Amino acid sequence: MKGRPLSTRAILPAAFALVVLGGWYGIVLALETPAYLLPAPHEVLAAGRAEGAALAAAAITTGSAALLGLILSAGAGFFLAVLLAASPGTHRTLYPYVLLLQTVPVVILTPILVLWLGPGLPSVTAVTFLITFFPVTSNTLEGLRSTPHSMIDLFRVYDAGRMQEMMRLRIPWALPHYLSGLRIAASLAPIGAIAGEFFAGSGGTGGGGLGYRVIVYFSRHETAALFAAGLTACGLGFAFVGAVALLARFALRHWHESAKPRD
Repeated sequence: MKGRPLSTRAILPAAFALVVLGGWYGIVLALETPAYLLPAPHEVLAAGRAEGAALAAAAITTGSAALLGLILSAGAGFFLAVLLAASPGTHRTLYPYVLLLQTVPVVILTPILVLWLGPGLPSVTAVTFLITFFPVTSNTLEGLRSTPHSMIDLFRVYDAGRMQEMMRLRIPWALPHYLSGLRIAASLAPIGAIAGEFFAGSGGTGGGGLGYRVIVYFSRHETAALFAAGLTACGLGFAFVGAVALLARFALRHWHESAKPRD
């Protein structure tokens, strides 16, 4: 069955957005909140227009570091998951340290990374990598370890080696899980880059990234511009997640239920 037309699928999100905007205006008017506490939507829009060039340049800077960190985590997370799934001994030895790395607060690791790597792009990329690495590794490992035993037994009946079993059975089976983890990592990548910029400075040259813009707007008490920066970061996250969603659709469209259109 064919999925609903795009126009139909867009009605509910658009309607919900109108409800949110109406509630926002209602709070501002009913409570008479000053603009420095809660600006009205049109004030945020005006600030976005006024700061459009600066926010666009900042988004490119932050997006570059976020993309680099995401690419590194996509490759390293997949490789480590395959390594952990291939050997129970390796899994028992390394996985606790993977969990340990994930549980250490990034606000503690970031200053250490700045000392080791220096300020700017290397440290921002490293912070993004640390934040996005675990979802990719964990989801991929779950997919590799959830391969049905009946299919594994079938491969072994036909004398398939462990490499063939991994390449032709386990990895294809884990691909949807890997892409799901990559989608989560994509949503976290801009957050990681912005968090890194708070400690490590800009990930590039020029006027700095979104983290730098947030610091500037906060120091000036420009709340509307802060909201505009937040919306810019949301747009960056949507772009990352959308790109991974397109990748998943391309990779899974012919054989996996998750990529088939629904009513």
